Amino acid sequence: MNPRDPKTVLVVDDDGTQRKLIASYLASRGYVCCEAASAEEAVSVLQEQPIHMVIMDVRMPGMSGLEALREIRKSFPVLPVLLITAFADVRDAVAAIKDGALDYLAKPIDLKELSVAVEDAIGSTGAPSKPTSLPQMPPGIVASSPPMVSLLSEAVVVAPSRASVLITGESGVGKEVVADIIHLWSERKDKPIVKVNCAAIPDNLLESELFGHERGAFTGAVQARGGRFEAADGGTIFLDEIAEMSPSLQAKLLRVVQDGTFERLGGNRTFRVDVRLIAATNRDIEKEVADGRFREDLFYRLNVIQLHVPPLRERRTDILRLAHHFAEDFSRGKVRFSSAAAAALELYDWPGNVRELRNTVERACLLSRGEIILPEHLPAKMRPSDLPARDRLEPSQGTLMEDVERTAILNALAETGGNRTQAARRLGISRRNLLYKLQKYKDEGYL
Repeated sequence: MNPRDPKTVLVVDDDGTQRKLIASYLASRGYVCCEAASAEEAVSVLQEQPIHMVIMDVRMPGMSGLEALREIRKSFPVLPVLLITAFADVRDAVAAIKDGALDYLAKPIDLKELSVAVEDAIGSTGAPSKPTSLPQMPPGIVASSPPMVSLLSEAVVVAPSRASVLITGESGVGKEVVADIIHLWSERKDKPIVKVNCAAIPDNLLESELFGHERGAFTGAVQARGGRFEAADGGTIFLDEIAEMSPSLQAKLLRVVQDGTFERLGGNRTFRVDVRLIAATNRDIEKEVADGRFREDLFYRLNVIQLHVPPLRERRTDILRLAHHFAEDFSRGKVRFSSAAAAALELYDWPGNVRELRNTVERACLLSRGEIILPEHLPAKMRPSDLPARDRLEPSQGTLMEDVERTAILNALAETGGNRTQAARRLGISRRNLLYKLQKYKDEGYL
């Protein structure tokens, strides 16, 4: 077989959403994919056409993935079989390797890990590697750093499917923005995306907010009212801070996730909705499950695909772009950051992430009253002179040499109180050279 011939992968899973997601992702990588909804169907497909690799769920009705593996080995002793398993089945999956399984991947599927496993088993498709082409971004979205481009490359694969998505990340990183992007890139984009912050609504009211209530269901319920799931029918519902939901309400949510049905509070009429669920949390959700605060069955239903939004300190090349975007919004005009202020923003660690950056820029725009933001318009903890010495000459990761040089010059100026002669001496360059650099920065809009 020519190593550049198309490689065919058989994806076996009774969950149609996950099966199609894996198949579409591998197809985007250049593999030919076929699907089977059961282990019995998979065994039949293998007898009918050449398959280079099998990716198979362990837990399926009828013949399990482990039983199918033993059956496959009778006729295809060297065919690579990759098992997909929930955490509870990992021990069985490890044992299955003795029966000839290539390896196993635990749910939720990490698409990058899946791609590596397939390529290691049967090689690449031979097609040249190309960057993922992203659809049009919503207005005002700034996400050009490599970590965010990688995240969005996964989102563009996940978006067209019906799969539930769990978005994780620290508070303020932009999880809601990622949910908006997934909805925009999905087939549901013309339908509503309904958002609920589970932490902002008292638990005794959250059930009514999600599922609605009938007249007389509680004191003050003078008329029936539909809930957020009804409002999101045909579209997407985004449940932020899902880990704050009480265990009793988690059980009712599980039913909606499983079959799309629910009853309003105080009623017995069953409603059915077609809703794509995206959830988010800033907690370690797996620890919440281990500690008994979050239902394991709901976790696995929500966690078909997990997307992690990196903190701002891990995508520093986005900082100034975001700052300029916020400044233009707040000032309604063209605003420049002095190079010293820009360096201060880039070097700060942003524990509050994008939300903290936005608030900082809003404050700076109010204080500057002009077209240029200086270090004195930033909180004291962010100013170059207040930064730890070990941080002052460290440019953003991945910046070009001119960015490194500019950051060093501006730090030296800040440390010498703007004295150019002393700054030049500290940098080991002539004063004339320093003045030339500063004029260049001014022409480029950094000063």
